[in-house]
Amino acid sequence: MTKTSSNSSNIAENLTQIQLNISEYCLKYQRNPQDVKLLAVSKTKPAEDIRKAFDAGQTCFGENYLQESISKIHELSDIDIEWHFIGAIQSNKTRELAENFAWVHSVDRLKIAKRLSNQRPDALPPLNICLQVNISEEESKSGFTINEIETVVDEVIALPNLNLRGLMAIPAKSENLQAQRKAFAEMKSLLQILQTKHPQINTLSMGMTGDMEAAIAEGSTMIRIGTAIFGARNVVGL
Repeated sequence: MTKTSSNSSNIAENLTQIQLNISEYCLKYQRNPQDVKLLAVSKTKPAEDIRKAFDAGQTCFGENYLQESISKIHELSDIDIEWHFIGAIQSNKTRELAENFAWVHSVDRLKIAKRLSNQRPDALPPLNICLQVNISEEESKSGFTINEIETVVDEVIALPNLNLRGLMAIPAKSENLQAQRKAFAEMKSLLQILQTKHPQINTLSMGMTGDMEAAIAEGSTMIRIGTAIFGARNVVGL
């Protein structure tokens, strides 16, 4: 079970504990902890909390809400943060994503991928993206189906200003470790199929506080953790 302090003033301690948890799960499932990156999900959290986490050694931060994140990106432009967008994407907001982020995890339509490629500034390196897979086939969630993904991958890889890194998923919630592992195992199998043709695709963005163990057991390379680092989510008007 993930242990953390509840107060946001303990951000550095929380980060240390999460890294310990990652290392313990990697040891349990015979994985190298260096192969699992921690993405600190900083949505609704103030820039000062992100700066505290950065000062504690955390460099990669995930944001869900575009306008909120743009203001934080500008406010924290003096430090070398790698910004990841992990929220729902509106097609009329892709330019700001293409101009301000290093990664976009939640690409759920080919149209979005094409817009991001077209709008990525020439002065920046290709935008790292993950394709979102609706692995549990939930009507409430967006993302490609397993059957769609192979065709989409071929088209996305051809886009000039994108770097397709891998896949992202948010499976249906479950408290059962084996049920959690089943969904993540399907993601791992899907990635392995894609790698036979495109070996450069190597990222599995999956796993949060409640299913981190299952995600690591099934090959996640990027864990998205928010509350366990920063404390309870702040309520904002969005």
